[in-house]
Amino acid sequence: MDQKQNIEQFKGQPRLPKFAIPKRYDLYLKLDLSACTFSGLVHINLSIVETTKFIVLNACELVVHQVFFTTSLNHRITPCDVVLNGNDEILMLGFEQVLGTGEGVLSIEFSGALNEQLKGLYKCTYVDKGVRKNMAVTQFEALQARLCFPCWDEPALKATFKITLDLPSELIALSNMPINDEKINGNVKTVYFEESPKMSTYLVAIAVGLFDHIEETTADGIKVGVYCPVGKSDEGKFALEVAVKSLDIFTRYFSMPYPLPKLDMVAVPEFFGGGMENYGLIIYRENEMLYTDSRSTAARKQRLTIVVAHEVAHQWFGNLVTMEWWTHLWLNEGFATWISYMATDIMFPEWKIWTQFLQEINGGLRLDAQEKSHPIEMEIQHGHEVDEAFDAIGYKKGSAVIRMLQEYIGDETFQKSLSFYIRRYAWSNARTEDLWSVLSEVTGIQVNSMMDSWTKQKGYPVISVKPKDHILEFEQSQFLLSGFHGDGQWIVPITLCFGSYDRIKSFLLESKSENLDASELFPTSDEKNEDEYGEASWIKVNIGQSGFYRVKYGDELDARLRKAIKKGFLSVTDKYGILDDRYALCVACEQSLSSLLLLMDVYRKESDYIILSKVIDVCYNVLEVLRDAIPELTNALKENFINILLCSAKKLGWESTPGESHLTGLMRGEVFMALAAFDHAKTHEQAMHRFQSFLDDRSTEFLSPDTKRAAYIAVMRNANTSRDGFESLLKVYRDADAVQEKEHVLRTMASTPSPDILVEVLNFFISKEVRDQDIVYGLPGISLEGHEIAWWWMKENWNFIINKYNGGLLTHFIRDIISPFCSNEKADEVEEFFESRVTSSFAMNLKQSIEQVRIKARLVESIKQERQPLQDLLKQLVCKG
Repeated sequence: MDQKQNIEQFKGQPRLPKFAIPKRYDLYLKLDLSACTFSGLVHINLSIVETTKFIVLNACELVVHQVFFTTSLNHRITPCDVVLNGNDEILMLGFEQVLGTGEGVLSIEFSGALNEQLKGLYKCTYVDKGVRKNMAVTQFEALQARLCFPCWDEPALKATFKITLDLPSELIALSNMPINDEKINGNVKTVYFEESPKMSTYLVAIAVGLFDHIEETTADGIKVGVYCPVGKSDEGKFALEVAVKSLDIFTRYFSMPYPLPKLDMVAVPEFFGGGMENYGLIIYRENEMLYTDSRSTAARKQRLTIVVAHEVAHQWFGNLVTMEWWTHLWLNEGFATWISYMATDIMFPEWKIWTQFLQEINGGLRLDAQEKSHPIEMEIQHGHEVDEAFDAIGYKKGSAVIRMLQEYIGDETFQKSLSFYIRRYAWSNARTEDLWSVLSEVTGIQVNSMMDSWTKQKGYPVISVKPKDHILEFEQSQFLLSGFHGDGQWIVPITLCFGSYDRIKSFLLESKSENLDASELFPTSDEKNEDEYGEASWIKVNIGQSGFYRVKYGDELDARLRKAIKKGFLSVTDKYGILDDRYALCVACEQSLSSLLLLMDVYRKESDYIILSKVIDVCYNVLEVLRDAIPELTNALKENFINILLCSAKKLGWESTPGESHLTGLMRGEVFMALAAFDHAKTHEQAMHRFQSFLDDRSTEFLSPDTKRAAYIAVMRNANTSRDGFESLLKVYRDADAVQEKEHVLRTMASTPSPDILVEVLNFFISKEVRDQDIVYGLPGISLEGHEIAWWWMKENWNFIINKYNGGLLTHFIRDIISPFCSNEKADEVEEFFESRVTSSFAMNLKQSIEQVRIKARLVESIKQERQPLQDLLKQLVCKG
C-alpha cells in the first residue's frame, strides 16, 4: 500500500486520530482589511504519543503554503504529502520517515479570506465619520477555529495560545489575554499578547476595529473592560456593572477565583448569536450589550442582564471546565442558563426572575413533547451535527432539570458539589457522568440513576393524579403533543400540597404508578367544618413548577383548583403552572378548548406579570389554530381576549409613572402589543396618535421604549388601508442610528395583514439594508394573515436565501414560516418542497416544524367537534365584558 492510499484512511472519520496531541500554539496573523484577506504562521508544540508517518489536524478554506516539522533534536522534516480535504475539513500530512514518540514543533504557513458568513475569522462593517469601514472578528464555536488557522479543533484537545497580530496602526486589537507589547512600523502595528492558560480552540478570540473603551477593576484585581462603537461608551456602562457583579457572584459561588488577569467584553455590529463566551474576551452583538434608559425597553434591560451573566458564568462552566465532546454541550449551556438566572436574582431581586424562569423552561417543555425531540445528551458522532444541538433542549430543558435537581438536593449541598466539581476538573474536560459522580460523592445519593432518565432519553412525563378517599393515585406516562403514547419512564421528584402551603409532601415516583397515603395532609376533624373542608380540599402537584413534567387532574380536582385560584389561595408560580399544563393538554387533545377558555376566564383580573404574559401567549396560540378550525368565531375569540386584557391595560396606561416597578414596564409592553395585534380599535387609535407625536419629535416622552412596538404593530395593522404608516416606519428604521430602535421596527414590520405590503417587508428583510443576523428579529413577527404569502415568498426566494444565510440563520426561516401552519395538506406540501432541498444544517429543525404543523392539524379537527359549545361559551364570555 503506497503513501497516498494510507492517507485515504483518515477521510470520513468523525474524530481526529490521537497520535499527536497539541500542547501550545504560537500564532501570528497579518490582517489586510482592505483586501479582506489574512495570512499567518502557526508553530504548534506537539507530543507524538505513537510512532507515525502522519499528522492529521483540522483546516478549512485555507491555503497552505509551507509545512515542516521540527523534532526535539532540532531536525527539520518536510512532509512528502500535504493534502487538504475540504469535505472533512482536515489537513493530512504524510512523512517519508517515521516520527518517533516525543516532543516536536509543527510549523504551517497559510492564508485565507475574511468571510461574510459570521463564522471563523470574518469581516463586518461599521461607519466611522460617515465612511463605511471593515473590521475583523472571530466566532469559533463550534467548529470554526479551523477557518482561521490549522489546529486540533476538538474541545478536549486543550493547549496554551500565544497570539501576535499585524493590523492597521489606527485600530485596536483585542484577544483572550492582555497585551504584552506593541510595536508600530509605519501604518502597521504589531500587537503581542500574553500567553494564555490551557483552553479549547473554540474559545480563542480576536476582535480588530475602532472602539471606545471603559473599564473597572474588581475587588480581586481583575480588569473588566467594555469596548463599544465609537461615541457609545455610555451605553456600555450597564453591561460593565453587570459583568463586575457577576464575576464576584460566581467567584464566591464556585469558591474559585476568575482565572485570567482580565475580562473584556466587546459589542460588534455583526454577530451570529447573542454573545460568545471566549475566554477573557466575550463578544456580543450590539443589541445584547448596549443599553440606554431613553431607548431600551425593560425587557431589553432584563435580557442584557441574563445574557451577560450567562457569558460570564461560562468562564467557569465551559471555559475552565469544558465538555469532553459536543454530546455533553448541555453541561455548558444548561448550567450557564440556570446560573445566569441565579445571578440575576441576586443582582435584581425585585425582578422576581425565578418566576420568569418558567417562561425559559417552557420552550424546553414544548419542544420535548414532540416525537422529533432528542435527549439532553444528544449523541454527536460528527462535529457538524452539533449546530442543531444549540436548541431549547440543551439550554432550556438542561437548565430546568438542573433546577429540579437543585430543589431535590438542596441549595447548600448543590453549591458545595458544583464547587468541588469545578476544582476537580479545572483546566480539563468532563462528561455528564463526571458531574453525577461528584454529586453522588457529596450527597450520598445515587444521582446518576435518577438523572440518566432525564438526560439520556428524550421527553418527559405527564403525571395523572386521582383521589380515592385519603389515597392519591399517581401515574406517569410520556407526554406527547401528537397524542401517541411513548414508552419513556422517569424517576420523578414529586411535590404536592393539600389546601395550604403548610401541608406539603414530597416523594420520588420511581415506577409507572404509585399510591400515596395522604391522610396526614387532610385536615383533622378538629380543624374543619364542612364548608372550610370543601375549600381546603384542593391539591396542587409540582409546587412552584420546580419539576420538569406536566400534571393532569380529574374533573373534580380541576374544579377545586379553579375555585382556589379565584379565592387567591395559590402562589403566582402555581397559577402559571396550572394554566400552562392545561394549555399543553388542550394542544394534545386530552382536554377541550372550552375547558381552557373557562380556566382563562378565571385569570381575568390577574395583575402579576408572569401570569398575564402566559395568558397572552396562550391567546396568540389559540387564535392561530381557531382561525383554521372555525374561522367565523375568530372575531368573538379576539373580543374575549381583549376583554381579559382591558382591565390590566386600564391600570397600566400608556405612560410610565415615577418609581414604578421593572415588572410594570414589562407588562405594559406585552399587554398593549397584544391589544394592538388583536385589532382593538381604541388601542389602535391611541397608538396611531402617539406614533404621529413620535414622528413630529423623536425625543417625545409620549411614546416610551416599552410601548413603541405596540404603536408600530398598530401602524402596520392599518397599513392595508394606507401605505403612509408603513413608509413612515421604514423611514424611522433608515434614520435610526441606535440598534435598539432598528430592532423595534424589524420586530413589528411583518405584522401587516396586507399581502402586498408583507412581500415588500420580506424583501426588505433580505436586502442589504438589514444585516443578515437581524433576520431573527423580523420573521417571528409575521401576521396570522400573512403566513400563506410568506410561504409562497420563501419558495420563490429559496435559492437566494440558502446562499445568503448560514445554517444557524436558515433555521429561523424554517421555524418562523412553516411551523405556524395548521393543516396536514400544508405539512405534505412543505415535505414535498424540501424533499430535494434539505441539508444537514436544518434537517432536524425542518422535521420538528412539520411535526408542529401536524400536531396543530389534529387540534383543528378536535376543535371542530366543539363548534356549538364553543360558540355558546364565547357568546357568554363576551357578554361578561
